[in-house]
Amino acid sequence: MFLGAQQLRPPDDPTDEGGGTRSYGEGFPAEGDDFPYKVEIWDEKGLSIEQVVAVSLSASIGYAAYYAATREFPGHVIILRHKGGIMSRWTGRAH
Repeated sequence: MFLGAQQLRPPDDPTDEGGGTRSYGEGFPAEGDDFPYKVEIWDEKGLSIEQVVAVSLSASIGYAAYYAATREFPGHVIILRHKGGIMSRWTGRAH
């Protein structure tokens, strides 16, 4: 289903007269809130996080980033988290 395009504008844009356009940042978590989906790259031994390569509000975007990370970092452990829980884990080894 196509819902149409949205034009992003700053909140103080004088051309935004309440015509249904979204302001930049609308719908994003407030400062200090976490994005629920995170993709972590762990060291080759799987002992510590080397970097967080993606954070997302969307499960599908989080999973897409996770899948891309498994291809980009094939020898590493990669974890897709949702609010601290593990949704998926790539061990970095061929099965």
